[in-house]
Amino acid sequence: MGLRAHLVIFTRAPRYGAGKRRLEAGIGPMQALRFQRVVLTQTLQRLGADPRWTTWLAVTPDRSGPWPPRFGVLPQGKGDLGARMARVAKALPAGPVLIMGSDVPRVTIAEVARAFRALGNHDAVFGPAADGGYWAVGFRRRPRFVDPFRDVRWSTEHALSDSLANLAGASVAMLNMHEDVDDAASLARLSGWEFLYGRRHR
Repeated sequence: MGLRAHLVIFTRAPRYGAGKRRLEAGIGPMQALRFQRVVLTQTLQRLGADPRWTTWLAVTPDRSGPWPPRFGVLPQGKGDLGARMARVAKALPAGPVLIMGSDVPRVTIAEVARAFRALGNHDAVFGPAADGGYWAVGFRRRPRFVDPFRDVRWSTEHALSDSLANLAGASVAMLNMHEDVDDAASLARLSGWEFLYGRRHR
């Protein structure tokens, strides 16, 4: 039997006025909170019950909750996004790990399964985002964890290219591109979410 695969969903506790600042600026704090809650719930329902992997929540604030009891919960801890992802990746039990955000509504079970298959013979896997970042990153972690997060320019169009440069010489697979919803413009590119805009955006 092979090592257990781990799907980790990075999320902030959905709270009014906390997080998703750029999205709040475009659609308002109440609608931004609604987006966070709906997408997180749908993502866990869609991806969290598959028996092929164990699903974890990596949360911030570290002492937030309550969270659904059927998922393991890990604190993200301090530091930039890269430091937090590296910390979580190192803390998990043995086996391949795929880390993704909680604000990517179109990710499917098939794509997660494809990512874990790719980690059977690649050191890392990335899911590119339309803004130049990435919606997912995964690691085989054998024989060791290879950290791609050094000196990455987060929240810029260089995040993916910086991370790939850190993996020079490693074997890397790529997944489909998705929208990573950080602002009103990225939300507007997703069909089916028009209900969040309200009259002032029509």
